[in-house]
Amino acid sequence: MLKKVLVANRGEIALRIIRACRELGIRSVAVYSDADARAPHVREADEAVHIGASPSSESYLVGERLIQAALRTGADAVHPGYGFLSEREWFARAVRDAGLVWVGPPAEAIAAMGSKTAARTLAIAAGTPVVPGTTTALRDAAEAMEVARTFGYPVLLKAAAGGGGKGMRVVRAESEIATALEQAQREAKNSFGDDAVYVEKYIEGPRHVEIQVLGDMHGTMLHLGERECSVQRRHQKMIEEAPSVAVSPELRARMGAAAVAAAKAAGYVNAGTCEFLLDAKGEFYFLEMNTRIQVEHPVTELVTGIDLVQWQLRIASGEKLPFVQSEIVPRGWAIECRITSEDAANGFLPSTGRISYLKVPSGPGVRWDGGIEEGSEVGLFYDPMLAKLIVWAPTRESAVERMHRALLELTIEGVETSRDFHVRVMEDADFKAGAIEIQWLERRLPSLIAVAPTAEEVRIAAIAGALFAERDRSAPPVAGTSATSAAPATESSNWLRTARAEGLR
Repeated sequence: MLKKVLVANRGEIALRIIRACRELGIRSVAVYSDADARAPHVREADEAVHIGASPSSESYLVGERLIQAALRTGADAVHPGYGFLSEREWFARAVRDAGLVWVGPPAEAIAAMGSKTAARTLAIAAGTPVVPGTTTALRDAAEAMEVARTFGYPVLLKAAAGGGGKGMRVVRAESEIATALEQAQREAKNSFGDDAVYVEKYIEGPRHVEIQVLGDMHGTMLHLGERECSVQRRHQKMIEEAPSVAVSPELRARMGAAAVAAAKAAGYVNAGTCEFLLDAKGEFYFLEMNTRIQVEHPVTELVTGIDLVQWQLRIASGEKLPFVQSEIVPRGWAIECRITSEDAANGFLPSTGRISYLKVPSGPGVRWDGGIEEGSEVGLFYDPMLAKLIVWAPTRESAVERMHRALLELTIEGVETSRDFHVRVMEDADFKAGAIEIQWLERRLPSLIAVAPTAEEVRIAAIAGALFAERDRSAPPVAGTSATSAAPATESSNWLRTARAEGLR
């Protein structure tokens, strides 16, 4: 077993890894920037090393400093978490060259799957279905137009080194393609340092379903079922669940086999995720492979009982996986909401400030993976995700209700958050029915972020109204009026009518 692991990350995923290390008897080393000097992950680790100024380009993205911190503290391994340098082949190779263990897939596997065009080529060779498209970067707009005519509009331009929706443009007519290509290339260059863009057929109204894979160094590669990730805004996932209402046991087996084949073709080891589009006819198409632990990994953990982060560490230590594919069957339902410091009512603008009050939900089947506490400063240096709220229940219906209850218990003061947005999604009839796909939220968003109150807000308002009405009824009359003359206004109060409708009067 590894003895000491440097966690090359921050926030909730750093805490998640530190806790996994502690349960396995592994010492942990946190790293932190100026902005994170008082962050919870720094305090929870056995040791902590300052690595630079607040901007990630001067701290968490400086691979040399991370490796030096690992060597200086006597760590024997580096766990990158997700984001930052987790999918950078050069960093994985540099960690290995420094004599350290990389808790993740081999650098060669990251390279094989790091380019979307290369990953498509590899998936095709492995017999994994892919969305029709090119496997090489476009040279210019003329070539893009030629390819688009072959596939038929609409088409999707995508950054070859991309992710998170950056460098991505939907093109519905030939007149749009030159401008869209220029925009995609510019955004890809700014985001990834690589302006390579390719084109694929745009699938209308699919679900985004991904398959978790886990492989050891002894040749075993398994899939752990699917996650439904279709609730997205601008290609960014917001809510995930496992399993998916659209996936039958037979389809799960086929998608899982396709993911395993792609992973094996890349020489993959450790935890990874193959992402697919699933159309209404049950046909699925490989999109890409994420060569790291995913933000949404907890929902898979809750329905399989397999601790993915612990197994990342165990696999990196050389352990064999002790289970077989037939033993991995989803039990119950899990849902995850990403709690972000964004103001949904104002276009999801980022919100900054100090967390002045935090009440975390609890109770049966509720899990909080958070990176904040009271007093935490929320700035603009990093991703706005504050925490993940995850629930498990025996059925999807009960999981939705449990998430709704847990969200109502959650209170964060000091910054605007996405909590109320998630409450409204849990109350939405389409979501409750599982009638979602990747364009669903974009269509539904205006009504979800409208100022209309949530059911709980109505209830609280009703209680307040009833209390105010009772106070007015029992107060002495104001000079020049009578109690009876004041009563009709109180009796006709909208608050009081709402309270009666809610059964509170």
